[in-house]
Amino acid sequence: MKKVLSVVSLVAVFASCEKEAKVDYAILSGKIDNKSDGLLTLNDLNDRKNVDTIAVAADGTFIDTLHVKAGQYMLYDGKNPTRLYLDQGKIVNVSYDANDYKNTVSLTGEGAAESNYMMAKAKKTAELMGPGTAVYELGEAEYKAKMNEIKTAAEELLNAEGISNSFKTIEKANLKYEYLNALSKYPSYHAYYAKLPDFKVSDDFLNEVNAVDLNDGNAFKTSQAYKQLVSAAVSNKAKELMEKDSLEKGIAMIKVAKENIQNEEIRNSIVKSQATMLGRVENLEEFVKAFNEASTSEEDKADIKKQYELLLTVQKGQPSPKFVDYENHAGGTTSLDDLKGKYVYIDVWATWCGPCLAEIPSLKKVEKAYHGKNIHFVSVSIDKEDAYDKWKAMVTEKELGGIQLLADNAWESKFVQDYLIRGIPRFILIDPQGNIVNANAPRPSDPKLIETFESLNI
Repeated sequence: MKKVLSVVSLVAVFASCEKEAKVDYAILSGKIDNKSDGLLTLNDLNDRKNVDTIAVAADGTFIDTLHVKAGQYMLYDGKNPTRLYLDQGKIVNVSYDANDYKNTVSLTGEGAAESNYMMAKAKKTAELMGPGTAVYELGEAEYKAKMNEIKTAAEELLNAEGISNSFKTIEKANLKYEYLNALSKYPSYHAYYAKLPDFKVSDDFLNEVNAVDLNDGNAFKTSQAYKQLVSAAVSNKAKELMEKDSLEKGIAMIKVAKENIQNEEIRNSIVKSQATMLGRVENLEEFVKAFNEASTSEEDKADIKKQYELLLTVQKGQPSPKFVDYENHAGGTTSLDDLKGKYVYIDVWATWCGPCLAEIPSLKKVEKAYHGKNIHFVSVSIDKEDAYDKWKAMVTEKELGGIQLLADNAWESKFVQDYLIRGIPRFILIDPQGNIVNANAPRPSDPKLIETFESLNI
C-alpha cells in the first residue's frame, strides 16, 4: 500500500508526465459511500494473486498509482467485487454506494471503456445463463447453443466506443476459450445437476475442446479460461496415467506436463502448482525427482529442495514439531508436551473451511468410539484473530469434543509452518512418546483411520 496523494494533484502529475513520456503505471481512484473500513484489495484475475492494498479516506475517497501489467483485475471492498481493466497510462474512477452497489456503481475515466465492457459482459452473461443451475440440465445441442449465444452477445458488447484494439484482440480470444471451457465442464455438470451419474457426451461433443493448442503462451498470460482448459487437459491425461501406473495425482500431473507441454512457462506453472500438495505426498522422493526433471525454473527447484528438506524432519518416527501454550477453549492453555503418554490425533482446521466442517460428524463418531482409550483428540483452529469470537461460538454451538485449541498465529504459526501445512483439513497422528506416526493421517471419514488405530492397539 503506497502513500495516498490527493486526487487533483496525482491526476495533474499523471497528465503532465503523459505529455513527456509514456508512464509506467495506471491510476485508480474513486469514492465509496458507506464503506465499513478503510481498505480495498486488488487482485489479478488471471493469476488469482493479490497485487495491492489501497487505503480509503474517511470520506470514502481513494486514489493510487498502480505499477501493474495490462489486464483484468478485481477490486474488492469486503462485500462488493468490481471487475476492472487496468493499463499503463490509463485512469479508471470507481464510485458507488456500498449499501446499494448494483444500482449505484459507476466507472468513468480515460481507461473505463474496457472496465464498463467487463461489467456489461458479466450482467449479460448472468441474464442469459438464467437463475440457478437449470442451464446445466439442458441437452447437448441446447447447451452448446446457449454457450454460443453468450459468446456472441459478449462479442457484440466489444463494439462499444472507446475500447482499444489491443483489448479487443485479447478479449476475442478469451471469449473463445470461455466458450470452450464451458463445453469442457458440461459432461460432469450435466451428470450432477441432471442426476444422471452415468451420463456420457456424444463422441464429437468435445472435438473443439480437444483441438485446443496447449502451448499458447500468450493465451496463458491473458486468459484464465485458457489456463483452466490446459489444466483440465493435463488432469484428464493424468487420471489415465494414475490408473495405468498406480501413480499419485501430483506425480502423474507432473509427468503429463513434461511429456505434453513444450512451452516452458506453461509447463513450469503446472508443475509448480503441484508443489502446494507436497506436504500430502506419500512418495516424496519420486515426486521431487519428477519435479526436477520437468521444471526448468531454478527458483522453483530451490523452493522444492527447501520444502523437501523440511518434510524430511516430519517423517514417520521423527520427533513431532511442538506447539506451546495454545489457548484452550475449555480454559487455560495447552502444549503438545502436556499430552505425552497417549497417542494424539490432531485436526488442523478453521471455521471458514467447508471440507473441515464436513469432517465434524465423522470426527465425533470416532471420538465417541475411542472415548477413554489411549488417545487424545485435538482440534487446532488456525482462524485469524478477527474470527476469534466465531471460533469460540462454533465450538460451543456444534458441541465439538476433544481438546479444542486456537493456534497462536493462524497460518504463520510455527507448528503449522513446521508441518508444511498448505491446505486444510490436515490430520496428524503422534505416538505417546511425541514421535510422528503419520504427518498425513487419514481423515475421520476414511475407514483407513480405524484400521490405523486398530493396528496400533489404541
